[in-house]
Amino acid sequence: MHINGDARKQNTYDAIVIGSGISGGWAAKDLCEKGLKTLVLERGRDVKHIVDYPTATLNPWEFPHRNRMPEDFDKANPIATKCYALDEATEQFFVKDAEHPYVQEKPFDWIKGYQVGGKSLIWARQTQRWSKFDFEANARDGAAVDWPIRYEDVAPWYSHVEKFVGISGNKDGLETLPDGEFLKPWELNCVEKHIQKRVADSYKDRHVIIGRCAHLTDPQQIHYDQGRAQCQARHLCYRGCLYGAYFSSNSSTLPWAAKTGNLTLRPDSIVHSIIYDEASAGTLGKGGRATGVRVIDTHTRQLTEYYARIIFVNAACLNTNLLLLHSTSRRFPNGLGNDSGTLGRYVAFHNYRGNITADYEGFEDGYYYGRRPTTAFMPNFRNVDKQEVNFQRGYMVAFSAARSGWQRGNAEDGFGADFKNKVTDPGAWHVFMMMQGETVPRYENHVRLSADQKDPWGIPQLITSIGYTKNDLDMMKDFLEQGADMLDKAGCTNINPYDDHRNPGLDIHEMGGVRMGRDPKTSMLNAYNQMHSVKNVFVTDGAAMTSTGTQNPSITFMALTARAVNYAVAEMKKKNL
Repeated sequence: MHINGDARKQNTYDAIVIGSGISGGWAAKDLCEKGLKTLVLERGRDVKHIVDYPTATLNPWEFPHRNRMPEDFDKANPIATKCYALDEATEQFFVKDAEHPYVQEKPFDWIKGYQVGGKSLIWARQTQRWSKFDFEANARDGAAVDWPIRYEDVAPWYSHVEKFVGISGNKDGLETLPDGEFLKPWELNCVEKHIQKRVADSYKDRHVIIGRCAHLTDPQQIHYDQGRAQCQARHLCYRGCLYGAYFSSNSSTLPWAAKTGNLTLRPDSIVHSIIYDEASAGTLGKGGRATGVRVIDTHTRQLTEYYARIIFVNAACLNTNLLLLHSTSRRFPNGLGNDSGTLGRYVAFHNYRGNITADYEGFEDGYYYGRRPTTAFMPNFRNVDKQEVNFQRGYMVAFSAARSGWQRGNAEDGFGADFKNKVTDPGAWHVFMMMQGETVPRYENHVRLSADQKDPWGIPQLITSIGYTKNDLDMMKDFLEQGADMLDKAGCTNINPYDDHRNPGLDIHEMGGVRMGRDPKTSMLNAYNQMHSVKNVFVTDGAAMTSTGTQNPSITFMALTARAVNYAVAEMKKKNL
């Protein structure tokens, strides 16, 4: 595609960021703050904070189907409708199944959010640091490849991110889940505190804590400067938060970037491919550089090229893999930077299949206020610093206790005083417990491009070939046994462990395919998320992860992004990029 000199100048920036979600928004913020004219490309529509949250204050009876999706929607969207957060109040933030098709060689539920802010509008907001054990795990047990970084490398960047984002949590002093820069924590309720005590009495290596989450419980000046306010414990977060009380790109990083005057945001812009400069390989050695990106306007289908000195790829894990696989050239016929042959390989996720329900008799005089946006958590206690059981890695446990008599009343017919009493009776205590297990990255778990099926914009569809292994099933079995034992020791009754048989992907924590590593022969990125073979391209979303840990991943994506931006700008100033 030929573009004249004036047009090229108009379309040239210091930096291009592909994607505006959790990591892309953070890249934009730090790049703009450091003075770089930055273009952010988002394939979805524009969503402006507050203005574009149409359902944020609606009551259940104000929805046509009382906030439930109609049967025809469920039939047309068998994948998207599985997501716990999709309902009539939030469906505008989810990609419908037909809008971006893909090929499931193995069952994989790919949940997507295409809009400015991406899935930062609909994420679960749980934020736990990795520990030293997580960054050392691959080297310890020989799975995948060794991380090129350690906890000490990322710790200051966790702090950098946490102070700006606003993380509520307690200083728990646990080596397996390092403390961070916390606002005041939410509280466990009386039954959760009872289980916490019983677990502490019964096990030396298991610690129940209140969840750490990206909610402003006690806003600081930096949060007021962003225009954000205190969390109201409504737990209507997936509709978009009018208060900016939970962190999203829309309420925080993108407006902050815009205030610098250095941000250009282009929604409705699908990045077709990254442009590689074939001539640069001869002058810069084996690698060379990328010069820009080709972009398809989602409405006009017009193809436009944009140029920059550095490119950050933050399209979300699977779309980042898709984009790099589709960015081919004579130098990289199998995808940009893919000298190692690992692009699209070693994709991993979190194992959520194990669940347990139980009842608790007692504490009838105890209740709670509001809708707390987090639960009780228990950091991983399996294979922490050595191999101890019959499966690799471990799992984090999350649980909550609630009184749900109103749900029982709501399910029954009736009216009048008896029905009113039934609905308002808080009922007995119930407990729900779940696992968040680490899956080990494996070569066979991969994505690749279809040779014959294309999406509506003429780009090859992605083929997902990602499945569970015996290791995952053994891990789930251990959780079901251990979780049931812990609840039994806590005095719970009617304990019901079960496998929900969910497909990979529904955890919405897919990671890998463009992994970091020490050796260019076995990895795509170096210790700063920089492509080994194309030095001015950085990948800092979930695709860059070398393993998954047991923690919710978003805070690590943001910390790695901030660290990579700092490095990239320093390298630019040294004229190395």
